[in-house]
Amino acid sequence: MAESNKAPSSSLVSVIGSQFLAPHQLDIIVDRISSGILLISDINHKIMFKVKPCDSFFHEQRVLLDADDKPIVVMRNKSMTAHDGWYVFRGDSESKSDMIFTTKRHCVIQLFKSDVDVFLANKTSSKNVCDFKVEGSRSKRNCTIYMGDTSTMIAQMSKMLSSENIIKFVNEKFKVTISPNVDFAFVITIIAIVEAMEDSHKKKSKGVVQVVGGVTNVVGLILLL
Repeated sequence: MAESNKAPSSSLVSVIGSQFLAPHQLDIIVDRISSGILLISDINHKIMFKVKPCDSFFHEQRVLLDADDKPIVVMRNKSMTAHDGWYVFRGDSESKSDMIFTTKRHCVIQLFKSDVDVFLANKTSSKNVCDFKVEGSRSKRNCTIYMGDTSTMIAQMSKMLSSENIIKFVNEKFKVTISPNVDFAFVITIIAIVEAMEDSHKKKSKGVVQVVGGVTNVVGLILLL
């Protein structure tokens, strides 16, 4: 899982709940069913979690569900923020007292990167220092989640092959390898937010292209008059 200069975590990491800890390394498969919908299963294809959109009038939202469709956390986009921030709440709550952690892009402008900073709601250290971070490229499926501002990994994303005999990568499926004693529901929530950020960025980019195209057409018509 790890390169020589990137050590996997040996610490216990429990953010959403101790029931989501495994004493061994855990490999899970994330399948993008459609925009905003993720299906998460173990290597034996047993469903563990689902992520679904649950947008409100004012906010883009996602909900993490267990295999029985019980809500574990709700992810809510912070409206009108340059860093594309997200709040994460326990269960289906939106109360500040139930907020678990927040995220934001590391930089406002990130070309070909998906770097995200994660801040725990009950943090006691400096508010400017992240508790976890994501580095890498979501589009290349090589994102890694680290503890704080360190090189200690807690999870790593990687591409999946379509079969053992055919060297062909599956675009809508990828694997996440999670270190022992690391909250796998927490890891999946971070992955879901990274996916949501990229989906939102694509929508915004498409909208800008359409506006520019419309303006170009209008200018062309004016010049012909």
